[in-house]
This record gives sequence, structure tokens and C-alpha cells, in this order.
Amino acid sequence: MAENQFGYAKPKALNEALDIISKSVNPFILAGGTDLIDMIKEGVVQPDMVVDLKGIKKFKQITFKHDTLFIGAGVTFSELIESEIIKKQFPVIADLSRTVASLGIRNRATMIGNICSAVPCMDSGPLLAAYEAEVITAGPKGERKIPTEKWFIASRKTAIKKGEIVTGVSISSPGKHGSCFVKLGRYEGEDLAQVNLIILALKDGTFRVSFGSVAPVPIRAKKIEHLINGHPITPSLVEKACKLIEEEIKPITDIRATKEYRMHMAKIMFERGLNAAISRLNGGGPEYGKNLI
Repeated sequence: MAENQFGYAKPKALNEALDIISKSVNPFILAGGTDLIDMIKEGVVQPDMVVDLKGIKKFKQITFKHDTLFIGAGVTFSELIESEIIKKQFPVIADLSRTVASLGIRNRATMIGNICSAVPCMDSGPLLAAYEAEVITAGPKGERKIPTEKWFIASRKTAIKKGEIVTGVSISSPGKHGSCFVKLGRYEGEDLAQVNLIILALKDGTFRVSFGSVAPVPIRAKKIEHLINGHPITPSLVEKACKLIEEEIKPITDIRATKEYRMHMAKIMFERGLNAAISRLNGGGPEYGKNLI
């Protein structure tokens, strides 16, 4: 087979998609295609079959039932921004989505594609980790629900098994909470994160903190959570928490930033994000959509 020659299929149902995959030697899934097309062009992957999921209507669903949010595999970042369910129940998801690349990319790229690519600088991974989401897959042995903390194994490596398709993610609402997503980039537009961070402030006085782009996989900052949970947030406690960031994350130096700069900015982002999440929990704070960095 000549380089970059492959079959193409656009099934209308999940079972049809699974059947096509089972009969292919090296199938690849196309949702938005913003990563896959580049990888094919550059010869990074050589599929024998590309399976386009955009024909499966179920994958375009955003639902909120029994205090649980479901985002289908085909939902784009633009659709997350426009969703009334997201605006009302999880406005921080819309905040994150607005920071993804450009309008053209957001019109095609999906959250599920983002977590399947599993690059360290992805934006969706830290958010799903903080919300303790489950990644839902379908395959030859049926459906699996995989906690986010077990989904990401290494850079570009996930817990998906051969023959499986990710159908969506499920997020159980933590109840009333304030949230804040902070992303550091070199400029506005199609830049990847140097550091990203999400903080959830829950009504019971506990917090969830998750970092991205500072390790091979998203980092749930459990040491920081243990330190601040249930305690008044004072300047001295925040200072101690910032010191713990040095133990939680493992930034590297690359073309976008030095490890020292990433570490320094992560501390500033944490302090600002924490204050914003607490203020939003209490009905104040900066409006969602405001850039804090």
C-alpha cells in the first residue's frame, strides 16, 4: 500500500463503527481531525482505515440528567461554548473551550479528541481530573467507565484498548461550587498551554486542584488539597500551598517556556485561581470568561 493511502468510512451507528474497526488492521478514529490529519500528513501514523464518527448522532449529545453531565465524542469546543446546559451547570467548561486555539479549530476539535491525543499540554485533561470524570468506551466486550486518573498513562498514551471507541465523558456534579480555569500562553490565539490549572471550591470547604502542561499527564494536586481542605484560606496558608507546588508538578524546558518560568507562573496562577473560585462560590468574583493571567 502506498504511503498515506487508506480507506474511509462514516458509519451512522456505534455498532457499525465497532464492526469496521474490528475488520481493520490499523484503524484510526476521526472526530474533529485536527490532530489526526496532521499526523497522517507528517507520516506519524499510517492507518489502513479512517473511521469518521461525525455521522453518529448520539455522539453529538450534551445532556444533564440525575446531576450527571454527559458530553458525547462528537461535541466540538464551539458547541460546548454555546450549550445552555454548560453555561448553567459547568460554566468553567465554556471558559476552557474559549481558550482552545482559534474559532476554526474550535468548530472542529472535540474534548474527546483532546483527551485521546493525550498530549501533555492538552486543556481538557486537568479539568476532567478535577471533576473526577469518567471516560466511557465501547468495544467488543461492552462498555467501560474509566476514571480520569486511570485514563492517562503517559504522554500520548491512554487506557483505551484495541477495538474500543470513546463514546463520551461523564461528569457527576459536585453540587454548588465555584470554579476557575487559568491558562498561560505566549499570546492569544493558536498557542498551546505553557501551564494550565483548574480549581474547584466546593460548598463543604474542600477544594480540587489540577495542573496541566507541567508533567506527562494531568496532575491532581492531592498534597495541596490535603493542606487547604477545611481550613480558612489565609495568606500564610496560600504561601504554604504555593511551596507545595514545587513537589506536585514536574515542568520541563521546551520551546514554549523554561521549567523555572513554568514553576513561577504556576504559583501565581494558583493564588489567583483559588481566590476567583472561592469568590465565585460565594456569588462574587470575576465573571466567567475573564482572563486572570
